[in-house]
Amino acid sequence: MRRQRLTPRPDWQQRLETLGLSYHSHEDGSPYWREDACYVFTAAEIERLERAATELQALCLKAVEHVMARGRYREYGIPEFMIPVIQESWERDEVGLYGRFDFAYDGKGFPKLLEYNADTPTSLVEAAVAQWYWMEERFPGQDQFNSLHERLVEAWKRAKDFLPADTLYFLHQDTVEDQQTVAYLRDTADQAGLATAQMLVEDLGWDERKGGFCDLDERPVRAAFKLYPWEFMVKDTFGPNLAHQPRPCTFLEPAWKMLLSNKALLAILWELFPESPYLLPSFLDGPREMTSYVKKPILAREGANVEIHGAGETYAAEPVPCYGAEGHVYQAYAPIPEFDGFRPVLGAWIVDGEAAGMGIREAQGPVTHNGSCFVPHVIEG
Repeated sequence: MRRQRLTPRPDWQQRLETLGLSYHSHEDGSPYWREDACYVFTAAEIERLERAATELQALCLKAVEHVMARGRYREYGIPEFMIPVIQESWERDEVGLYGRFDFAYDGKGFPKLLEYNADTPTSLVEAAVAQWYWMEERFPGQDQFNSLHERLVEAWKRAKDFLPADTLYFLHQDTVEDQQTVAYLRDTADQAGLATAQMLVEDLGWDERKGGFCDLDERPVRAAFKLYPWEFMVKDTFGPNLAHQPRPCTFLEPAWKMLLSNKALLAILWELFPESPYLLPSFLDGPREMTSYVKKPILAREGANVEIHGAGETYAAEPVPCYGAEGHVYQAYAPIPEFDGFRPVLGAWIVDGEAAGMGIREAQGPVTHNGSCFVPHVIEG
């Protein structure tokens, strides 16, 4: 594994925009998508990452079964009314469409799991589309850890087994990144033969008379993919309606993903599988005997409210008031390796339960955050 410096294509912005990646630069004009460098891996290193993602996904599903069997929902801060919804979605085997394991890894030893973005992971257009076309142009004949597009189309085909035979709505917040991520996912569903529509999540309404969700034209919404976190949904005014019977809408990601998209999972995994070489010691009741650890809210995004203690690092993210009330996880510190002054976090994608690709984001500090850049990768031949 190495970071290789490159000369960017002279028209890289326009090329990305034709692929739906218009958010390639930050507001100050600096690149979010970087192609002045790439990460190069051997086939053996990619196999190690793929194996880590595959084995961790299996452990995560066992953890879901454990939490349900023991009723450990309180540790996740999950409201009581959602428990039957979670259990029903699991019993129906509703497809977990996609997710992303974030690893600290330097090409040696075992990748170490930092967290699992299992509900609303972003950087999908970058990983599935943009870096693939970049590779075909810059490294023709080479390979990449990337079967995301094909796997997503196949996942939608399997989702037909439990989705109502209605229009599948794609819901998103009013940002360019969310809109284009959802547009790409909608395209993969279209290719799988589903009838689709797209709208802002704020335009989703509740029809009290009919006992169901609806769009602005009062048409029923019985199936929806939402790029909107479950923990936000349950706190919305219509949150309790998610548990309405008969079930008003089938959502993807399914409700059982609430047990994977919460960082309490890290402590459950360590408790159940401390022998796993991919896991870091993690606890919900404090750092215990750890002298170097990271404190994270169990529900937070983009590095918000993260604190690093010990290990020669001093870091505390600017606090975001909406995060932390549900509790924190204390995870052993795993140093992110440095390449040319940058620290890459490797995101191994899971689609319908199987490892399907990788995206890399790098930062110059110890924590990946909203401004961290995406850098493509290639497997050396």
